[in-house]
Amino acid sequence: MLRDRMEIIIKPSAAEAQQEAAAILRRQIREKPDCVLGMSTGSTPIPIYALLAAMHRRGELDFSRVRTFNLDEYVGLGPDHLASYRQFMQEHLFGKVNIRPENIRVPDGLAKDIPKHCADYEAAIRNAGGIDLQLLGVSRDGHIGFNEPSSSLASRTRLKTITPQTAADNAGPFGSADKVPRHVITMGIGTIMEARRCLMVATGAGKAAVVAQMIEGAITADCPATVLQMHPSCVVVLDEEAAAKLKRAAYYRWVYAHKPDWQRV
Repeated sequence: MLRDRMEIIIKPSAAEAQQEAAAILRRQIREKPDCVLGMSTGSTPIPIYALLAAMHRRGELDFSRVRTFNLDEYVGLGPDHLASYRQFMQEHLFGKVNIRPENIRVPDGLAKDIPKHCADYEAAIRNAGGIDLQLLGVSRDGHIGFNEPSSSLASRTRLKTITPQTAADNAGPFGSADKVPRHVITMGIGTIMEARRCLMVATGAGKAAVVAQMIEGAITADCPATVLQMHPSCVVVLDEEAAAKLKRAAYYRWVYAHKPDWQRV
């Protein structure tokens, strides 16, 4: 359901923002049962995945034909490693719904030929018909996927070196920042931008500054998420805290309140 603009949805609480995001994903799956979803990891999508799993348990969602591609994976971690993103997805979503294993794609952190694997991953996305909806979160420095600041805005799936800040932010499953792998395989910004629709979710006061830059600032590789301003159909779902520094928040609320019925989830 293309809108030809960035849509900003501001909800009173994080829980309500997560419910809105889950409802958007539910509508995507119901409208196209064999849709291709781009999946993300980190703290942001965990409550959203829990809501989707609950919908499945209630018989509201069928994942049997859904196909997925994850944004990224750590180099050196196999799919069974407890800190791998493949395990993250299994724990928070895949193991709780009826998705078929053959329909799941996550970059291979043990790939022996990483450039070839990245090219193959791009080809697999194309062969699946492209990503219908890409779920995204944003870091405090504005990276999406593992496209750190200074990443090419036209980049494709590739090897990236993470920043010390990202290592510190992701230290939890590893015990300390120095144990976080320094290299990752990530979809590129150009890859992300080819999704038919992007769904960005950000909550909490800690994201307020980067959210304001992402939505209202200049488009720059220093804050990769700003490129989403150029996406023809991007929905950004926020809570009040994450929206606190937006200059045009009142307008975004007005637009959302006056949406036509056919655009509502």
